[in-house]
Amino acid sequence: MKKITLLFLLISILSCKKKESKEVVIIESKRGNQSEMAALMLKVYDKSLENKQLVLEGKEPKEFPQEFLNIHTAQLTDAAVRNSQFNAFSDFYLDSFKKVFETSKDSLIVRHNNAVNSCIACHKTTCIGPIPKIKKLLIK
Repeated sequence: MKKITLLFLLISILSCKKKESKEVVIIESKRGNQSEMAALMLKVYDKSLENKQLVLEGKEPKEFPQEFLNIHTAQLTDAAVRNSQFNAFSDFYLDSFKKVFETSKDSLIVRHNNAVNSCIACHKTTCIGPIPKIKKLLIK
């Protein structure tokens, strides 16, 4: 009888082992509550994706979106990021992106990739998170 009680006690102790709980984290979309710059970057991405498709189809992208000039004034998530380096990268991006709309068909892939690479260069200094997504815009 003592053996059975001891066995029961041992099983009870082992079964009380703390189980690891797997916590489910729900991340809400920030599209409704984002900075002006984040919203602008999403538009830049969408336009670049559209341009990529046009270039792959052998078509020239349409008109340069003037709202992209707001890159210098759009409210940032972290205002401290707007410094001389940020401004230089913004100018470089705008120049590279405008060239996509001003080039001949035979240079479209190079110009498009230059614009995308200017995004990657800037994001390497400040906000590295979107780089894998941005790299998908490159045309091989």
